Amino acid sequence: MLKRFTEDFKTHYKYAFYSARAQLKAEVAGSYLNWVWWVLQPFCMMIVYAIVFGVMFSAREQYFTAFIFIGISVWDFFNRCVKQSVKMVKSNKSIVTKVYIPKFVLVLAKMLVNGFKMLICFAIVVMLMIVYRVPVTLNVLYVIPLLIDLWLFTFGCMCILTHFGVFVEDLTNVIDIVLRFVFYLSGVMYSISHRIGDSYPLYATILEKCNPVAFVMASLRECVLYGDTPGRKLILLWGLISVVISAIGVTIIYKNENSYAKLI
Repeated sequence: MLKRFTEDFKTHYKYAFYSARAQLKAEVAGSYLNWVWWVLQPFCMMIVYAIVFGVMFSAREQYFTAFIFIGISVWDFFNRCVKQSVKMVKSNKSIVTKVYIPKFVLVLAKMLVNGFKMLICFAIVVMLMIVYRVPVTLNVLYVIPLLIDLWLFTFGCMCILTHFGVFVEDLTNVIDIVLRFVFYLSGVMYSISHRIGDSYPLYATILEKCNPVAFVMASLRECVLYGDTPGRKLILLWGLISVVISAIGVTIIYKNENSYAKLI
């Protein structure tokens, strides 16, 4: 399976890049502000959440605006990718039914689109750090393995959901409910260790370390904003788990992708 995956990736990776570029161009076609929306939309979301949680709920995390934006960037990437994966095959019906292309390549193309938007959000985080005069340490390099973990975990989840999305019509509704639940448990707008850890330290540990999205968010904030060292063992552990999930997802797709064209 690994050999086939490697060969398919070498053969079709260019398609993923070209497809992602075409999708990005299509999103802003006919829009007056064009690519500015990719910056304006998350920026407006940050302002809304900063007002709601910073004023109404009296959140007091240091560098709060940047703190929120890191959470929004990670969550928006994961949320978009997972939701879009459910309809991945059906939304690419014209391609799937006419030519053969490994279905994980469609997943990669969509991840590149959302990953590009996430990088724009991180660029805004950098600007906020300059405004706040956040001291930068070498621990900022942990951003690389953390984003690799996020990418691999998201890829694995997308591959699995891409398969089941072909067979289960109601899966979209189920995923919407699950993602809404995960959103509130991931600490997008608050610090799990501060809000829950003081009263329920065990629950805080479970929420922050057993949820990969929450772990990546918290760790990015630690190494980028506060100069702390994130849990290196957990980075490695979640990396290994994500590789296993990705392998399972790709295997499922390979075993069943010949039947997708008939079902859609």
